[in-house]
Amino acid sequence: MLGIDPCVGATEADCRERRGHKWTRYGDDVLPAWVADMDFPAPEPVRDVLRWSAERSALGYERPEDAHDVFCAAAAWLAARHGWTPAADSMAVLTDVIQGLYLAIYAFTEPGDGVIVQSPIYPPFLSSVAALGRRLVDNPLRDPCGEAAVDPDGLRRLAADPRVRLLLLCNPHNPSGRVFHRDELEAIAAVVLAHDLVVVADEIWMDVVYPGVRHIPFASLGGDVAARTITLLSATKAFNIAGVRCAVAVFGTPALRARFEALPPRMRGTPSVLGLRATAAAWREGGPWLEAVLRQLDANRRTVAQFVRGRLPEVRHRPPEGTYMSWLDCRALGLPQPAAAFFLAQGRVALSDGAEFNGPPSCVRLNFATTPALLDEILERMARALGR
Repeated sequence: MLGIDPCVGATEADCRERRGHKWTRYGDDVLPAWVADMDFPAPEPVRDVLRWSAERSALGYERPEDAHDVFCAAAAWLAARHGWTPAADSMAVLTDVIQGLYLAIYAFTEPGDGVIVQSPIYPPFLSSVAALGRRLVDNPLRDPCGEAAVDPDGLRRLAADPRVRLLLLCNPHNPSGRVFHRDELEAIAAVVLAHDLVVVADEIWMDVVYPGVRHIPFASLGGDVAARTITLLSATKAFNIAGVRCAVAVFGTPALRARFEALPPRMRGTPSVLGLRATAAAWREGGPWLEAVLRQLDANRRTVAQFVRGRLPEVRHRPPEGTYMSWLDCRALGLPQPAAAFFLAQGRVALSDGAEFNGPPSCVRLNFATTPALLDEILERMARALGR
């Protein structure tokens, strides 16, 4: 088996030299654990194709064949890893998943229509609804720092409103880290079918799941579910290539695709040729790198859980089943300010504020996709901020 150490080339100095937003938003004395970038170097096959492009000045406009390469790579990857076999011709390329959220809301709802989310939720779910003049309809997860379970009864009540047209589904769920089980997804599907909703399934975290759980694509639940589902995918989270900007939309029916693509092409935009090449390379050749990274992420996940149990026992935390984010409820600490602000000021650690996710400001999201040494220092700083 190919040996890969994802931590090589990921010292603090290495990370700061990359000049990414994660490491430059705050001062040089702050350790960042906020935005969803990993600190590990990108897979060698991805770097190879980017080097090839730069060395040959192959930086012109993309060809239709480049998008087709991405569709074929995505189809093979989904079949091999998730047992889902959407056809390549059911797909379209986008610049990123957030763009897909905006476009789907615009195409499938009217101003004032209701759009269901399940908070706490990735902030662009909230901002996209507000920016387009739609009505946010929140069906919160039950106990997000505990079971983080879907509330099907609440979902059923909210979906009964005839002006509710769309459900934004995030699975694996950001920030709770839940990977929804088949029975939960089937309960959501039953409501969707009963109330004629369209589903936009953000499954960007599909490949970052841990032992004992399995990601189930929502559209794979059956033809009737697929017929009202647009699935948004990208290699960016699993392969640490967010900056190359490429995503894929998978349409359950030609009718869904036609309505989505009725929007002017320039409004929909396209990824760059670099994004297309990097994405195809990741899905075709990045498997060994991803397996090594998942082993490291699993170890880091267990480190966070053990540290919280031993050093921060008042903090509520459920180890995530997927993603590389931990959702921490610091309410019992009785902090004098929002938890993210406290740990930034007192510990020089940057975390994401729970309020940004429509959650309480006593919660924070911690990104643990870094080296063991940097993760240990992040956690120690948090403990020292509390006088532990």
